Amino acid sequence: MKRSAWRYLWTSRDIRRKILFTILILAIFRLASHVPVPGVNREAIAGILAGGGAGGTLVNLLDLLSGGTVSNFSVLAMGVYPYITAQIILQLLVPIIPALQRKMEEDQREGQKWMEKWTYILAVPMAALQAVGQINLFSAFAGGEQILNNFGFKGANLLPSLAIVFSMTAGTMFAIWLGELISEYGIRNQGLSLIIFAGIVARVPANLARLMSDEQNRWFILIFLAVITTLIIFAIVFVQQGRRNVPVMYPGRRVGNRMSMPVKGTLPLMVNMAGMIPLIFAQSILTFPAIIASFFIGSSVSWLSSTATTVQNLFGGNSTFYWIVYFLMVVAFTFFYTDVLFSQQNYGENLKKVGAQIPGVSRGAPTQKYLTRVLRRITFPGALFLGIVAILPWLIGLIVPFGQSSGLLLVSSAGLLIVVGVVRDTFFNIEAELKLHGYDDALLVR
Repeated sequence: MKRSAWRYLWTSRDIRRKILFTILILAIFRLASHVPVPGVNREAIAGILAGGGAGGTLVNLLDLLSGGTVSNFSVLAMGVYPYITAQIILQLLVPIIPALQRKMEEDQREGQKWMEKWTYILAVPMAALQAVGQINLFSAFAGGEQILNNFGFKGANLLPSLAIVFSMTAGTMFAIWLGELISEYGIRNQGLSLIIFAGIVARVPANLARLMSDEQNRWFILIFLAVITTLIIFAIVFVQQGRRNVPVMYPGRRVGNRMSMPVKGTLPLMVNMAGMIPLIFAQSILTFPAIIASFFIGSSVSWLSSTATTVQNLFGGNSTFYWIVYFLMVVAFTFFYTDVLFSQQNYGENLKKVGAQIPGVSRGAPTQKYLTRVLRRITFPGALFLGIVAILPWLIGLIVPFGQSSGLLLVSSAGLLIVVGVVRDTFFNIEAELKLHGYDDALLVR
């Protein structure tokens, strides 16, 4: 009897156990995300999220990356973002510091272990610093309204403040630990991604309820966003699956006294290697001028106050200037981050070590230069795509009046980039598990 391999998904005891374990850990994370930091003023947080401007833009980004925990300001309010930040910092330091670059090139496996170890270590101070910065930043966005009671490292507030920072740091490390449990005992190598994915998906019902509250246009808005979402998903899958297969000749093997013929292979280069990282970089940097300007609005110095107001209007997230610069920065960061990642992989030397060669290209450094040139060429459409995804809420807002205020568009553009990527990777992981257990991904004869 012929059946699809996915019919055996629930039949395989080991795969079923991994899926159930993953669901259990995600449920624990979602429950923990509702444990608030003691003394938090949730009304003030909700006002920031709904207020728009630079503050609302940045807080919504942090809420997206934390898995929806910022809106509750729970002990997991930073999610796994400090770990991601630490990982990005170390990746950017490798090509800058020669000793680190040599360490990664000499033994990639040991270098990867070193990177993982120091990412965990660096995540702890990053989480503590981000906890203090996040509380102070939200207090500034709230217009002087108190976000947390008894916070301040002076006098009687010292111990409560330390307890809050320690609890938020511990919450971040707890979220990272849950992600590692999923990667080890659940769906492999998908832990942290699924933590963020669960938070994004958990916000969809509330967004849909907000859409349905508009009785006059509810069905038109719902159908419009369904069509837009479908088109975005199709485009994301199409671009994420895009590859340029570079032909590679691998040397033949010696079998007894005979030498086999060289083997033809391909080296796939991704159209979008950077993923979501350029959007995070660009939006974090672009909101920084408006955040600084917010501290000087209303200053007694007239020229300083007027300059701060102008900067706030330009970088507050509501101007055409903001969205154009955002698009250009996403494109630029895509090229930059792709170059950094690709230089660390050093395909030229790795192919040379195994005796492989690209036809018509010399081994070693010339191979690396050739591959870098090819990658930059195919990265261009990927960078343009990420830029369009980044400014999609603004583009839709130019077409329909409810575009920028729908609340679902964040998930439909930047958030969907994460969601679709995680679903695609999870699908491939489960498919690999099915093959590992003896099931073919096509049709099986049982």
